[in-house]
Amino acid sequence: MYNNLFFLLTFADNTHFLIVYNKLTYRIMSEKYVIGIDLGGTNTVIGLVDANGKILAKDDSVKTQKYKELEDYVDVVSAVIKKIAVENSVSMDDIDGIGVGAPMGNYYSGDIENAANLPWKGRVPLGKVLTEKSGLPTKVTNDANAAAIGEMKYGVAQGMKDFIVITLGTGVGS
Repeated sequence: MYNNLFFLLTFADNTHFLIVYNKLTYRIMSEKYVIGIDLGGTNTVIGLVDANGKILAKDDSVKTQKYKELEDYVDVVSAVIKKIAVENSVSMDDIDGIGVGAPMGNYYSGDIENAANLPWKGRVPLGKVLTEKSGLPTKVTNDANAAAIGEMKYGVAQGMKDFIVITLGTGVGS
């Protein structure tokens, strides 16, 4: 299960996509439920998504800059995940994992590395800490890469091998 990436992507036209991307086989896989997290410099959006890509719940109440300590932030995010699951009658055992798109997210380490627009500095072990607190396998990747995967699989870049995605938010990514 740790070879899968889980992402909930929201695009400017308000379309949403669930991506469960298997790095080893380069194919989209169906799973029961996943949590997608868009960790932005200002806000964090957390979504519960079913195997068909339907967004069952979305919460944007977490203000990223409010949490100066990573552990405090992860405690709140974990509580929101559990709240969303309970409100939608989904057992935590039925959630296969968490995918986080974050500025300067490193897929291979699960860390955020020197993100200028986040309150935590240096190498931040978000994947490890979120896995420990939530009990769910967590993958972290760069938010712009997550957006590119979404466009390649579901958006305007379908069928393209070479394309560019630029993200604009509190920071700029590509």
